[in-house]
Amino acid sequence: MSLDLERHLTFYGAYHHNSVNVAIHMVCVPLILVSAFCLATYTGTLIEAPLWLTGPYLHLNLGTMAAVGYAALYVLLEPVAGFVLAAFCIGSAALANFLRMEDSKTTWHYALAIHIVSWVAQFVGHGAFEGRAPALLDNLAQALFLAPMFVWLELLFKLGYRRELQRRVDKRVQVEIAKFRAASKGGKAGSRPSGASKARRGE
Repeated sequence: MSLDLERHLTFYGAYHHNSVNVAIHMVCVPLILVSAFCLATYTGTLIEAPLWLTGPYLHLNLGTMAAVGYAALYVLLEPVAGFVLAAFCIGSAALANFLRMEDSKTTWHYALAIHIVSWVAQFVGHGAFEGRAPALLDNLAQALFLAPMFVWLELLFKLGYRRELQRRVDKRVQVEIAKFRAASKGGKAGSRPSGASKARRGE
Protein backbone atom coordinates (compact mmCIF):
# COMPACT_ATOMS: atom_id res chain seq x y z
CA MET A 1 0.00 0.00 0.00
CA SER A 2 1.36 3.42 -0.97
CA LEU A 3 1.67 6.26 1.53
CA ASP A 4 -0.14 8.82 -0.65
CA LEU A 5 -2.64 10.08 1.94
CA GLU A 6 -4.49 12.36 -0.45
CA ARG A 7 -5.07 9.55 -2.94
CA HIS A 8 -6.28 7.21 -0.20
CA LEU A 9 -8.68 9.80 1.21
CA THR A 10 -10.02 10.46 -2.29
CA PHE A 11 -10.65 6.75 -2.85
CA TYR A 12 -12.45 6.34 0.47
CA GLY A 13 -14.26 9.67 0.30
CA ALA A 14 -15.81 8.82 -3.06
CA TYR A 15 -17.69 6.01 -1.29
CA HIS A 16 -18.56 8.09 1.78
CA HIS A 17 -20.01 11.43 0.76
CA ASN A 18 -23.55 11.35 2.14
CA SER A 19 -23.65 13.07 5.55
CA VAL A 20 -25.80 10.38 7.19
CA ASN A 21 -23.56 7.60 5.93
CA VAL A 22 -20.47 9.47 7.11
CA ALA A 23 -22.05 9.93 10.56
CA ILE A 24 -22.82 6.21 10.75
CA HIS A 25 -19.21 5.41 9.89
CA MET A 26 -17.84 7.88 12.43
CA VAL A 27 -19.65 5.91 15.12
CA CYS A 28 -19.26 2.39 13.76
CA VAL A 29 -15.68 2.38 12.47
CA PRO A 30 -14.10 2.88 15.93
CA LEU A 31 -16.44 0.22 17.33
CA ILE A 32 -15.43 -2.20 14.57
CA LEU A 33 -11.75 -1.48 15.11
CA VAL A 34 -11.82 -1.96 18.88
CA SER A 35 -14.06 -5.03 18.75
CA ALA A 36 -11.84 -6.57 16.04
CA PHE A 37 -8.75 -6.05 18.19
CA CYS A 38 -10.66 -7.59 21.08
CA LEU A 39 -11.70 -10.68 19.13
CA ALA A 40 -8.17 -11.07 17.76
CA THR A 41 -6.67 -11.21 21.27
CA TYR A 42 -8.26 -14.65 21.67
CA THR A 43 -5.46 -16.22 19.63
CA GLY A 44 -3.41 -16.11 22.80
CA THR A 45 0.24 -15.10 22.85
CA LEU A 46 1.89 -15.83 19.50
CA ILE A 47 5.35 -14.45 20.27
CA GLU A 48 6.89 -14.52 23.72
CA ALA A 49 8.34 -11.18 24.79
CA PRO A 50 9.66 -9.84 28.11
CA LEU A 51 7.17 -8.13 30.41
CA TRP A 52 9.14 -4.88 30.33
CA LEU A 53 8.36 -4.67 26.60
CA THR A 54 4.70 -5.70 26.57
CA GLY A 55 3.53 -4.52 29.96
CA PRO A 56 0.67 -6.40 31.64
CA TYR A 57 -1.87 -5.86 28.82
CA LEU A 58 0.01 -5.90 25.53
CA HIS A 59 0.90 -9.57 25.13
CA LEU A 60 1.88 -10.28 21.54
CA ASN A 61 -1.31 -11.95 20.36
CA LEU A 62 -2.96 -11.21 17.02
CA GLY A 63 -4.94 -8.28 18.45
CA THR A 64 -1.88 -6.51 19.83
CA MET A 65 0.19 -7.13 16.70
CA ALA A 66 -2.63 -5.87 14.47
CA ALA A 67 -2.89 -2.72 16.58
CA VAL A 68 0.86 -2.13 16.26
CA GLY A 69 0.65 -2.61 12.49
CA TYR A 70 -2.23 -0.18 12.17
CA ALA A 71 -0.45 2.31 14.42
CA ALA A 72 2.73 2.22 12.33
CA LEU A 73 0.78 2.70 9.10
CA TYR A 74 -1.09 5.72 10.43
CA VAL A 75 2.06 7.45 11.65
CA LEU A 76 3.65 6.92 8.23
CA LEU A 77 0.56 8.25 6.43
CA GLU A 78 0.13 11.38 8.55
CA PRO A 79 2.62 11.88 11.40
CA VAL A 80 0.61 14.34 13.53
CA ALA A 81 -2.94 13.02 13.28
CA GLY A 82 -1.56 9.52 12.81
CA PHE A 83 0.32 9.63 16.10
CA VAL A 84 -2.89 10.29 18.03
CA LEU A 85 -4.70 7.55 16.12
CA ALA A 86 -1.77 5.20 16.76
CA ALA A 87 -2.07 5.85 20.48
CA PHE A 88 -5.78 5.04 20.22
CA CYS A 89 -4.97 1.73 18.50
CA ILE A 90 -2.42 0.67 21.11
CA GLY A 91 -4.71 1.79 23.94
CA SER A 92 -7.59 -0.16 22.40
CA ALA A 93 -5.46 -3.30 22.25
CA ALA A 94 -4.47 -2.88 25.88
CA LEU A 95 -8.13 -2.41 26.85
CA ALA A 96 -9.12 -5.47 24.81
CA ASN A 97 -6.51 -7.61 26.54
CA PHE A 98 -7.57 -6.32 29.94
CA LEU A 99 -11.26 -7.08 29.31
CA ARG A 100 -10.48 -10.55 27.98
CA MET A 101 -8.37 -11.33 31.02
CA GLU A 102 -11.06 -10.05 33.39
CA ASP A 103 -14.04 -11.87 31.87
CA SER A 104 -13.21 -13.86 28.76
CA LYS A 105 -16.67 -15.21 27.94
CA THR A 106 -18.63 -11.97 28.40
CA THR A 107 -16.01 -9.94 26.52
CA TRP A 108 -16.16 -12.32 23.55
CA HIS A 109 -19.96 -12.12 23.34
CA TYR A 110 -20.09 -8.32 23.60
CA ALA A 111 -17.22 -7.80 21.14
CA LEU A 112 -18.79 -10.14 18.59
CA ALA A 113 -22.23 -8.50 18.93
CA ILE A 114 -20.81 -4.98 18.59
CA HIS A 115 -18.73 -6.03 15.59
CA ILE A 116 -21.66 -7.57 13.72
CA VAL A 117 -24.15 -4.79 14.50
CA SER A 118 -21.65 -2.12 13.44
CA TRP A 119 -20.99 -3.82 10.10
CA VAL A 120 -24.72 -4.18 9.45
CA ALA A 121 -25.26 -0.49 10.26
CA GLN A 122 -22.56 0.50 7.76
CA PHE A 123 -24.08 -1.60 4.99
CA VAL A 124 -27.45 0.03 5.73
CA GLY A 125 -25.75 3.42 5.47
CA HIS A 126 -24.42 2.58 2.04
CA GLY A 127 -27.64 1.06 0.75
CA ALA A 128 -30.17 3.49 2.21
CA PHE A 129 -28.23 6.77 2.11
CA GLU A 130 -25.06 6.62 0.01
CA GLY A 131 -26.58 4.63 -2.84
CA ARG A 132 -23.26 2.96 -3.52
CA ALA A 133 -21.65 -0.32 -2.48
CA PRO A 134 -18.98 -0.11 0.23
CA ALA A 135 -15.37 0.60 -0.74
CA LEU A 136 -14.26 -2.79 0.56
CA LEU A 137 -15.96 -4.48 -2.40
CA ASP A 138 -13.49 -2.73 -4.71
CA ASN A 139 -10.37 -2.79 -2.52
CA LEU A 140 -10.73 -4.74 0.70
CA ALA A 141 -7.31 -4.09 2.23
CA GLN A 142 -7.30 -0.39 1.42
CA ALA A 143 -10.81 0.10 2.82
CA LEU A 144 -10.13 -1.79 6.06
CA PHE A 145 -6.90 0.04 6.79
CA LEU A 146 -8.15 3.46 5.70
CA ALA A 147 -11.51 3.60 7.46
CA PRO A 148 -10.19 4.65 10.91
CA MET A 149 -7.90 7.31 9.41
CA PHE A 150 -10.75 8.62 7.25
CA VAL A 151 -13.20 9.11 10.12
CA TRP A 152 -10.48 10.59 12.35
CA LEU A 153 -9.50 13.13 9.69
CA GLU A 154 -13.17 13.87 8.98
CA LEU A 155 -13.48 14.96 12.60
CA LEU A 156 -10.23 16.94 12.49
CA PHE A 157 -11.25 18.63 9.22
CA LYS A 158 -14.42 19.87 10.93
CA LEU A 159 -12.18 21.41 13.59
CA GLY A 160 -10.08 23.22 10.99
CA TYR A 161 -7.16 20.81 10.64
CA ARG A 162 -5.22 20.97 7.34
CA ARG A 163 -7.83 22.95 5.40
CA GLU A 164 -5.80 22.91 2.19
CA LEU A 165 -5.65 19.11 2.22
CA GLN A 166 -9.38 19.00 2.85
CA ARG A 167 -10.07 21.29 -0.12
CA ARG A 168 -7.91 19.23 -2.46
CA VAL A 169 -9.50 15.97 -1.34
CA ASP A 170 -13.02 17.40 -1.66
CA LYS A 171 -12.32 18.47 -5.25
CA ARG A 172 -10.93 15.08 -6.20
CA VAL A 173 -13.84 13.30 -4.50
CA GLN A 174 -16.34 15.35 -6.53
CA VAL A 175 -14.55 14.31 -9.71
CA GLU A 176 -14.65 10.63 -8.72
CA ILE A 177 -18.34 10.82 -7.79
CA ALA A 178 -19.13 12.48 -11.13
CA LYS A 179 -17.31 9.65 -12.93
CA PHE A 180 -19.25 7.04 -10.95
CA ARG A 181 -22.59 8.69 -11.69
CA ALA A 182 -21.78 9.05 -15.38
CA ALA A 183 -20.77 5.40 -15.57
CA SER A 184 -23.94 4.36 -13.74
CA LYS A 185 -26.13 6.35 -16.13
CA GLY A 186 -24.26 4.94 -19.11
CA GLY A 187 -24.78 1.42 -17.84
CA LYS A 188 -28.49 1.96 -17.35
CA ALA A 189 -28.85 3.54 -20.78
CA GLY A 190 -26.95 0.67 -22.36
CA SER A 191 -29.20 -1.89 -20.69
CA ARG A 192 -32.40 -0.31 -22.06
CA PRO A 193 -33.39 -1.19 -25.65
CA SER A 194 -33.42 1.78 -27.99
CA GLY A 195 -36.51 2.93 -29.87
CA ALA A 196 -35.15 1.49 -33.13
CA SER A 197 -34.52 -1.92 -31.61
CA LYS A 198 -37.98 -1.91 -30.08
CA ALA A 199 -39.47 -1.14 -33.50
CA ARG A 200 -37.51 -4.00 -35.08
CA ARG A 201 -38.98 -6.35 -32.49
CA GLY A 202 -42.46 -4.98 -33.17
CA GLU A 203 -42.82 -3.51 -29.65
